[in-house]
Amino acid sequence: MTSAKPAHIAMFSIAAHGHVNPSIEVIRELVARGHRVSYAIPAAFAEKVAETGATPVIYTSTLPTDDDPEAWGTELIDNLEPFLNDAIQVLPQLAAAFDGDEPDLVIHDITSYPAPVLAHRWGVPAVSLSPNLVAWEGYEEEVAEPMFAGLKASERGQAYYARFTAWLTENGLDGQIERLQSRPRRSLVLIPRALQPHADRVDASVHTFVGACQGDRSATQGTWNRPEAAHGKKVVLVSLGSAFTKQPAFYRACIDAFADLPDWYVVLQIGKFTDEADLGEVPADVEVHRWVPQLDILRQADAFITHAGAGGSQEGLATATPMVAVPQAVDQFGNADMLASLGVARHVPMAEADAATLREAVLALVADPAVATRAEEIRAAMAAEGGTRRAADLIEAELS
Repeated sequence: MTSAKPAHIAMFSIAAHGHVNPSIEVIRELVARGHRVSYAIPAAFAEKVAETGATPVIYTSTLPTDDDPEAWGTELIDNLEPFLNDAIQVLPQLAAAFDGDEPDLVIHDITSYPAPVLAHRWGVPAVSLSPNLVAWEGYEEEVAEPMFAGLKASERGQAYYARFTAWLTENGLDGQIERLQSRPRRSLVLIPRALQPHADRVDASVHTFVGACQGDRSATQGTWNRPEAAHGKKVVLVSLGSAFTKQPAFYRACIDAFADLPDWYVVLQIGKFTDEADLGEVPADVEVHRWVPQLDILRQADAFITHAGAGGSQEGLATATPMVAVPQAVDQFGNADMLASLGVARHVPMAEADAATLREAVLALVADPAVATRAEEIRAAMAAEGGTRRAADLIEAELS
């Protein structure tokens, strides 16, 4: 721990579980060390933020929420424009909220474009907290340029980049779009190094991998106690996270995969978009929930069928739980491939995720001693990355 004097730290994020949850324990730790943390967030997450001891600073956002994932559209530009539109209308809200109470340091999720703008305006350092992979040396040439070439040639894309550049320039950042999207001044990466593509080519002077920042979540999330029906059985957890959960046929396939395996017990999280009635008859060795204390279950589970989101992927790695990755969107496909390449998971595309395929994948992983050995090696390496305390140490180092 550093000896930083108590300071005012401002955190900025968006109303999405995958962006708030990874850093929540870091915020709790900073508060415990005596810092005053103001956390800019839409009202839907104010209670979660307040539980850490930070003070929520509420702003109104126009971004689609986890309640309506389809609002993000289907094209690349549909995923980009909302962040810029929101940043432009959020910036004056946040400037007014912090007027006369400017922080000593800004920390922010990678999606919060107003945060580096405000840090520049206030003359204080900004530190990015990345809940997923970061750019490596060569990233632009290998990934970004091919991905965005068509967009930059389109009329809509050119209008987007012109507007983005103008907004940054008028706020003194001279059109530094890459600084906001992929090249921060300083970055703490809240995933294990094992999940990062081309980790050996990531600039260590900018990005520090601190791994999963996990704490005791029992007070807010509860715990899972193995029921009588599960005693003596292996446990598989099924979860597609919080957003892409309208998948009754997939959940039924997971139930059927273990229906005739008396030594297995299934914990099934179905989220808010699927009704349990749509699953049909549920056997006694399957329990169904809209939400579960995932990390607590994984500490006791033998296998994990997951969408391979950043949070779930690293929780599976942190608990050395073999995974069947069935990605749904965005970075999950890359995560699924990375988990498979690590030797601790199978990547099963959604179109192929029938009962027989899921069962074979889970049973093969659990029966393979090499998977268990590799999973334990990764778990130990992650534990050495430092997690919450190291992240807080590095943030405090920026104060000096």
